[in-house]
Amino acid sequence: MATPRQFRFIDLITVSFVVVLIVSNIASSAKIVVLGFSLFGVRMAFDGGTLLFPISYIFGDILTEVYGYRASRRVIWTGFAALAASSMLFLILSKLPGDSSWEGYAGQKAYDAILGGMSSGGIAFASLIAYWAGEFSNSTILAVMKVKTDGKALWARTIGSTLVGELVDTVVFVVIASAAGVFGWELFASLVLTNYLFKCGIETAMTPVTYVIVHALKKAENTDAYDRDVDFNPFVRSLRDDND
Repeated sequence: MATPRQFRFIDLITVSFVVVLIVSNIASSAKIVVLGFSLFGVRMAFDGGTLLFPISYIFGDILTEVYGYRASRRVIWTGFAALAASSMLFLILSKLPGDSSWEGYAGQKAYDAILGGMSSGGIAFASLIAYWAGEFSNSTILAVMKVKTDGKALWARTIGSTLVGELVDTVVFVVIASAAGVFGWELFASLVLTNYLFKCGIETAMTPVTYVIVHALKKAENTDAYDRDVDFNPFVRSLRDDND
């Protein structure tokens, strides 16, 4: 069996990707931000995680574009495991008795209101499912578009895949979180529209940065993956994954 190829920067990108996921997940349950204006009659409001979460899609684009779908698939599953582990930790903490001094200035009620969603069927489940569906949609579309365009028009691939991936992520997240009672249904339209526009706006604005990072990594790693013969099933891990 061939020795798996070693890349210099993929570990750094993976760690950064996971940090963004966990921090944005916590911020999502911490605060709802209102922008103070409406668009198409819908009040603009978004959960706190929206400020950071779009960066994960930029990492996802970079991973798929430079290292290929198989590498991206491994990192997405790594992120999924990290999110699940953080949710489990918050669940355990919620069940442990609190110190009396902590109860005085914060207390279980405050913990449950903010971080309780991280361990309940609300934010935790919504984040896991939405992240999984959105990231795999994004990576698959970008990989397919790269082959179809023969590697041309990177901007079209990054923005096009994000438009689909972020739509899937946003709708799934808000639907599940609202059904679980984390957000009121009266916020549904506001959260979906604002989150989607904001996330896609960040991706579009960051396109020049994505170009610079992608080209630098391709040169540094001496690689430019094309997924011409890849099984895009997210649950499949073939022996070829270890040989590329």
